[in-house]
Amino acid sequence: MAKLTLRAESSCLFSPTTSSQSQPSSFVSSFRRRRLLCFPPKNKLEFRVFCSIKEKESIKETKRLNGVPVDKVQRAGSGSEGDSGLESGSGEVGFDWNWPPWKNIPRRYKLIGTTSLAFVICNMDKVNLSIAIIPMSHQLGWSSSEAGLVQSSFFWGYALSQLPGGWLAKIFGGRKVLEIGVLTWSLATALVPLVAGFTPGLVVSRILVGIGEGVSPSAATDLIARSIPLEERSRAVAFVFGGLSVGSVAGLLLAPPLIQNLGWESVFYIFSLLGIGWYVGFQFLEGQASWVGESIPRSQSTDMKKTWSTNELGDSLKDVPWKEFFRNQAVWAMIYAHFCGSWGHYTCLAWLPTYFSEELNLNLTEAAWVSILPPLASIFVTSIASQFADNLISSGVQTTTVRKICQTIAFLSPAACMTLSSLDLGLPHWEVVGILTGGLALSSFALSGLYCTHQDMSPEYASILLGITNTVGAVPGIIGVALTGYLLDSTHSWSISLFIPSIFFYLTGTVIWLVFASSKPQTFSKTD
Repeated sequence: MAKLTLRAESSCLFSPTTSSQSQPSSFVSSFRRRRLLCFPPKNKLEFRVFCSIKEKESIKETKRLNGVPVDKVQRAGSGSEGDSGLESGSGEVGFDWNWPPWKNIPRRYKLIGTTSLAFVICNMDKVNLSIAIIPMSHQLGWSSSEAGLVQSSFFWGYALSQLPGGWLAKIFGGRKVLEIGVLTWSLATALVPLVAGFTPGLVVSRILVGIGEGVSPSAATDLIARSIPLEERSRAVAFVFGGLSVGSVAGLLLAPPLIQNLGWESVFYIFSLLGIGWYVGFQFLEGQASWVGESIPRSQSTDMKKTWSTNELGDSLKDVPWKEFFRNQAVWAMIYAHFCGSWGHYTCLAWLPTYFSEELNLNLTEAAWVSILPPLASIFVTSIASQFADNLISSGVQTTTVRKICQTIAFLSPAACMTLSSLDLGLPHWEVVGILTGGLALSSFALSGLYCTHQDMSPEYASILLGITNTVGAVPGIIGVALTGYLLDSTHSWSISLFIPSIFFYLTGTVIWLVFASSKPQTFSKTD
């Protein structure tokens, strides 16, 4: 700590700088960037010297120094002259370290960052079975139909938890619901190896994983709707839900070597520990400051610390304008679009590794590496799509038009690529992989289309609206994944079992979306 000791009669001192005579033109601006400290006259005065002062968004705290209130300032940089240097340098002399490092990050960015990390772990726990199912099927003697049934059981819990998750997120806040969801799916993931030999127990464990992950999208939507302004919303949604693509890549990368070296059971134990670690870390962060609350006042929400009675919760549930939701054409457009997009996404997520293994004759590691390409490309496409959408909105293009453009790209691109892959054109395997990768990556435009529309229509009911559409969107996971396995056993054709149904839903979903979708804000006022 650097201290300056002066014996003087003056009671007002400021941080020493170069002589004002040598820099007359910059003295005033330099003076403004220095904290003026005034003390009662004493024989000996000691005070800290600050390199600079960084403006803060929050209300300044005060503390007393030698009996005199002094504004508490955060350390800022000692970089080059000018504002940029002052805001990005190393900090003040003689002040506490700026710890933890995320202390000065705006609150809404902390929310988005931790939520995105939860979604990374979410999809790691979702895709691990799509890789482990190959050695599990060989070990336990499962047919494609049985493997499809086991994989689809996740979506039973996923579908059942959508509406309750959306309602709970509105009442208690998305943060608390997300927190409980992560812990639930992580503990349930650890149960899978313990009950793998007992099919009913395995199905129940995957249902529990689905329940934990099912409440998470609504919780995240609630956080974004109440924390992020419209002109940043596409990027926020892309960053949070883009964590799913990162999780798919991480899961597909880590699962094969873990399975080959430690057995298929290891992926469930290790991925489970990651989720539990997130939960513990989130509790630590929650205790550091008040950042975990929503950064925009929630006029329609309730204090997390309030104790709810059964009657109060029941009344709150009755206050939701359910009839008004289902009388709205735009809501039905979201419901069908979510169903169509989920059919293609979930069937490919579950069956592409097997498709690459059987159709392209790749081993487990090679099939997993090739399966990484679509979600890896999606990360790149997502960043472009979000910037594209936000820039259009900022430039004055109607929000509904932007959402329709993005969702149309998300539907027609994979439909065209699946059509090419399903036709017998004699294409080399690497070209088929490239075509599918491009189509599935472009489907990520949905994050700037459909997935933003819930918040555009109603920030207050965004979590419940997503719960409604995601409930229907989970049905393809239940029916589509199992049906793909059944059709594969019956026809032995990947085109008929995997690609043609997805193409149908992509095309019809595009028509419905263009005709009926809308991002116009809705009040959804209840009518008698």
